[in-house]
Amino acid sequence: MKIGKTEKFVHHAILSFMAILFILPLLWMLVASVDTSAIQSLKIPEALTLDNYKSVLEDPSIIRSFVVGLFLSGGQSIIVVFISVLAAYPLSRYKANYKKPFLYTILFLTSLPMTAVIVPVFQLFLLLNFVDSLWAVMLFLSGTSLPYAIWMMKNFMDSVPVELEESAWIDGASVWQGIQKVVSPLMVPGIFTVLIFTYTGSWGNFFVPYILIQSPDKMPASVTIFQFFGNYGLVNYGQLAAFSVLYSAPIVLLYYLSQRYMSKGFSFGGASKG
Repeated sequence: MKIGKTEKFVHHAILSFMAILFILPLLWMLVASVDTSAIQSLKIPEALTLDNYKSVLEDPSIIRSFVVGLFLSGGQSIIVVFISVLAAYPLSRYKANYKKPFLYTILFLTSLPMTAVIVPVFQLFLLLNFVDSLWAVMLFLSGTSLPYAIWMMKNFMDSVPVELEESAWIDGASVWQGIQKVVSPLMVPGIFTVLIFTYTGSWGNFFVPYILIQSPDKMPASVTIFQFFGNYGLVNYGQLAAFSVLYSAPIVLLYYLSQRYMSKGFSFGGASKG
């Protein structure tokens, strides 16, 4: 069906409007970060300065929060990728009566809101004396990310021909060696896709660390952003913008380094299978 000029204009106008809505906050963040008199609206700086970045980077608590955030997000991503590969393998390769109900259960768990489980989880943390433990929080975040990761990883693994593994088995390779040397290298795009989704979700997670971590020196950067909001509505917008730019940098860098694998991951044949 041929699209008329009016419909094309409407489509482009809607897309342009949506693009402006996304670009303006990013533009404010970049401009305000180099403006000593930044306000909550976008304006041209009277003079450019790096004092906001200097103030943020010279604060030991902020540097520590970034390190904690990198520790939680990086550790969670590694755990989730490793376990999801092992969990997805039997779901992709073996025929079992429980497979379909299990996959439906995983799909249901991906939509379970965190607010529905955080109260019993907090009580469990109190019972086991896990409150304020970064390792316990990392493991809990890993558990919450696993359903979606297993679902994605299983779909990616479906696209790896089983004949390649059978050839490796004939040559004397074990199942674990087949996963390590045959399946995993062919699933690099899918692995990077799951890793990036897991990392970005953890890096921007405010709710879980805020509830399960009590010590201020153990709070990740996603929580310490609160310190820029003072009493009576006073906000240091320049430092807040500088912090936001630095906070966004790891995600932007990760996407930049992995975009080649991400594009392959989204076009992977198995991603469209159930």
